[in-house]
Order: sequence, then structure tokens, then C-alpha cells
Amino acid sequence: MKLAGLKSVESAHDDSVWCATWVPATETRPALLLTGSLDETVRLWKGDEIVLERTNSGHCLGVVSVAAHPSGVLAASASIDSFVRVFDVDTNNTVATLEAPPSEVWHLQFDPQGTILAVAGGSSASVKLWDTTTWQLFGTLSIPRPDSSKPADKSASKKFVLSVAWSPDGRRVACGSMDGTISVFDVARAKFLHHLEGHLMPVRSLAYSPADPRLLFSASDDAHVHMYDAEGKSLVGSMSGHASWILSLAPSPDGAAVATGSSDRTVKLWDLSTRAAVQTMSNHTDQVWGVAFRPPGGSGVRAGRLASVSDDKSVSLYDYS
Repeated sequence: MKLAGLKSVESAHDDSVWCATWVPATETRPALLLTGSLDETVRLWKGDEIVLERTNSGHCLGVVSVAAHPSGVLAASASIDSFVRVFDVDTNNTVATLEAPPSEVWHLQFDPQGTILAVAGGSSASVKLWDTTTWQLFGTLSIPRPDSSKPADKSASKKFVLSVAWSPDGRRVACGSMDGTISVFDVARAKFLHHLEGHLMPVRSLAYSPADPRLLFSASDDAHVHMYDAEGKSLVGSMSGHASWILSLAPSPDGAAVATGSSDRTVKLWDLSTRAAVQTMSNHTDQVWGVAFRPPGGSGVRAGRLASVSDDKSVSLYDYS
């Protein structure tokens, strides 16, 4: 497995680029790259060329997360302005505007069926669940407070929820917190199941393996990638090699590799069979906030693609093979 740099677009946004995801292909168009920036915009790019398709405005502060609906028709963006904007990918029409209290909107992800949007709830120490038919808030998955909580206890701030991930079957949600803990929930029962421990610093990115529904990857400011059996509550592996915080993580669609982006300005590709970094890409000149593999599918699409975005305002595209 290897990455080969294909193209970088400098000044892809007017300020730091904080997030990226791919919008799946539809019958009428290929997959698109979606990026969000501190410049308050979301941009859509033609995948293989990174040619700008459209710029979406609508937020009044920086965009911290973007998510694509599995249908490829809708996408959502979350901003520091505490609003989530849901929009039609091809027309940019606003479908819904979801409002949250200040500092309670961070990472977003649609469930695999596309019926629920999960929002990492920041200072609320919870994950909020929104129904994608009515766009109503219908559930809150709260991290339990330690029994020793006294009124002066600051534990709630440590449970600040930064990241969220759905299991491939849509039955579980995992969220990562500022204190390094990962919480796993049973969605249907809205029930907290257990914590996964091992990180002692913020967990900024989480993703389940597309190949093994029990395997959860986490990336932390402690510069480690952890692999957990999320059902059995056990740490099954750890990988290190970045010189600083790991800000983003993405498993490859074939389940054989993981890509990471770090504040050490690099993107690394990790071989899961050897649990080692096999490649380091140094395209960026500042910290790398987002990495995202293009999902398989779409007419005529054979090649694997990875995108990365950075504080240096650029977007890079790599071939993955």
C-alpha cells in the first residue's frame, strides 16, 4: 500500500481549512470533496482534479466539521456559531438549520442508514441525535458523571465531547472527550455501555473499521493511534510515530490501512497488518486538521483517493493503492 501525491491546491480557502469529507457519488455525478474553513465557508470540489465546484456561505463563524449523507444528496456543516446547516449538495438550498447552545456543536456524522445525524456535543458532555426526516432533536446520549462529583468538581469540562463515530451497523455510537476517554453507547436504547481507556489527552478523531464492525480507531493529542475492540472494551493495539498531536484519522475503504493528519504538519499512512507507519507525506506547511478517503462507488471510479486539509489553507489529493 502506498500514497502518491496527485495535486495540491494552495489557498483553497481564505483561512485555515479545518475539516474535509467526501460526498458519495450519485447516479448523476461522481463523488465530491467537501471542505470547511475558518473563513466561514464550505467548498465543494471535483474529486480527481480538485477543481472548485461551489462555495457555500451561511455561517457567521468558522466551520469545524462537515458530514455527508450516505445518499450523496445532502450534507451538513457545523460552525463555532453553534448552528448546523443541512443543505442539498447539488443546489446548495438550505434543507434545515439546527441550533445548539454555544460550544455544543463539534464533530458531525450521519449514521450508515442516513436516518440520524449525530453531533458531538462539546461542553454538554453528550452526543445529540437529530432525526433526518423531521430535523428534530430526538435523543441525547449523555456521558455519565463520576459518582464522586462534587459541585466544585470540574469533571464535566473534561468530558467535553470532540469527536463522534457510528459503527458500520448503526447500532453503536462512540464519542471521544477532552480527557482522553472514549464512551460507547447503544443507540436504540439510548444507553451508555462503557468507557474505553488508554488515552490521557484529547481524542480528536474516531472511526470504526469498515472491515471489522467491532474495531474502533482513535487519534489523540498524545500522538498515538489506538485500536479497540469496542464491544469487548479492550485495547488491542497502539501505533505511534507522529511528533505531535494527531488531529484526524481515516480508515481506508478496504480496511487495510489508516491515514492520520497531525499538528507535526504530516500525513501518515499506517499498515494495520504490521501496525506501523509505511509512509509520511509532507505536503503541508502547517498542521493537518483533516484526512478523508474517497468512498468506493460511482461510475468509472477505480482508483483510491485520500484528501488532506491544513491550517496552511491548502487541500492535497493523493492516490491510494
